[in-house]
Amino acid sequence: MSLNRLAGKKAPKEILVNVTDLIDNYYHKKPDLSQQSNLVSFGTSGHRGSSFLGSFNEEHILAITQAVVDYRKDKVKNGLFIGMDTHGLSTPAHKTALEVLAANKVTTYYSLKYTPTPVISNAILTHEDTDGIVVTPSHNPPEDGGFKYNGTNGGPAAEDATLWIENRANEILKNALKDVKRIPYEEAIRSEYLIEYDFITPYVDGLKDVIDMEVIKNSKIKIGADALGGSGMEYYTAIKNTYGLDMTVFNDTPDFTFSFMHCDKDGKIRMDCSSPYAMAGLIELKDKFDIAFGNDTDFDRHGIVTKSKGLLNPNHYLAVAIDYLTKYRDFQGFGIGKTLVSSSMIDRVCADNGIKVFETPVGFKWFVEPMIDKEIFFAGEESAGASFLRKDKNVWSTDKDGIIMTLLSAEILAKTGIDPGEYYENLTKKFGNPVYARIDAPANFEQKKVLKNLSPNDIKTTMLAGEKIEKILTTADNGAKIGGLKVVSQNGWFAIRPSGTEDVYKIYAESFIDENHLRSIQHEAQEIVKSLF
Repeated sequence: MSLNRLAGKKAPKEILVNVTDLIDNYYHKKPDLSQQSNLVSFGTSGHRGSSFLGSFNEEHILAITQAVVDYRKDKVKNGLFIGMDTHGLSTPAHKTALEVLAANKVTTYYSLKYTPTPVISNAILTHEDTDGIVVTPSHNPPEDGGFKYNGTNGGPAAEDATLWIENRANEILKNALKDVKRIPYEEAIRSEYLIEYDFITPYVDGLKDVIDMEVIKNSKIKIGADALGGSGMEYYTAIKNTYGLDMTVFNDTPDFTFSFMHCDKDGKIRMDCSSPYAMAGLIELKDKFDIAFGNDTDFDRHGIVTKSKGLLNPNHYLAVAIDYLTKYRDFQGFGIGKTLVSSSMIDRVCADNGIKVFETPVGFKWFVEPMIDKEIFFAGEESAGASFLRKDKNVWSTDKDGIIMTLLSAEILAKTGIDPGEYYENLTKKFGNPVYARIDAPANFEQKKVLKNLSPNDIKTTMLAGEKIEKILTTADNGAKIGGLKVVSQNGWFAIRPSGTEDVYKIYAESFIDENHLRSIQHEAQEIVKSLF
């Protein structure tokens, strides 16, 4: 995908979303149920869409919320926690969900303040037999909306649950919402079943059990925290005040247009804290702080900005975090979880530390049970999402937690005297310096279906960029299908998989040799895709 002329530049006024039209469409545009794109579809992280496109409208939220109620009826004994991020569609969708939950007499803990995804996960884990909803499309553009369901284990719901909810929601939609129970919002808020809840205090107070907050405070390092207008803005302020940190918080005022953002590589506004284009504003300020960081809109992802290297590649920081936690926490006997499209640098770091690696398909849901069962102390995705256990080895969050990951970067600097960028450079001196890249390309529904069902027999060659192919994988270490394919040689690999939320497919590739070798891998992967289409 070529670089857009707006990439890395402040978003111009002409591309800002019309929030009034966006919300008006939410209430008044009816989805065309004859179109696949207008039906409910749970990808790796819930249902996403836009009211402009008829894919995220009030009818969808009524149907999905009722489907969640129906699903949990005989499975969850106690209450449900619900949170929302700062996308323009999140507030009306949150209200719609509360109307349905109250009407169905579901004890629901809510806040009219914004609530990050990891906070909902943490709340579920600290309250017996509860579950949760997060209204968020994560880092997607301002015109998008999203709706996620987390089960009683605190993590993203497993595929059998999301498929059930998806099918039930579409059944409700096609039946003209006749099965939906709903009461007016004003009545719902007064209902005994809706209980206003303080999410901030218990989460912030509990951080000392996961992060060495004292060492950060005593080091007196200067920290820059970019909330990117997201749901954790009040959390960073509370963390600063609770622990006495020298921390400056940026972009901590809600703005449904996200007009303060810099455009991503395709010229769109996207709150992607792993993108150097979207994060250009904070990168410009890197020399003013000892460490700086940002998060996406629901704060489940992290972006680390160092003086030495600027914005770290997410894979680089995952390797640093794993190596550091192995050396400065007592997690002996635990493994780590990584997605199959994460850097092989992680494998080399783990081998050096004697740690077992559990490789899974894309999706954080695969890490939930291994974390609860204490098989792994750390779980991470190449897309800048990760979580890890408390110091006492008990679970903290089974969803991606961007807050503990950003605070860990400050702990690493405070404890070791070197920032995560320098830390990674030291790792490359020991294990090599891999080059990693991802290519996104358009793919329609049928093409995505082809890619999702690839088999090793679809690879007709025995060589990859001049090296013998060692492995062709369509299933991960846990036996689950990866929804694509991964090809591995001694010094490189690529993986092909369709997106679960967008009309694109992705080619991930890595080389431990050089850029030319990486380009050769990418080219051969693209030729394979062309032959399949």
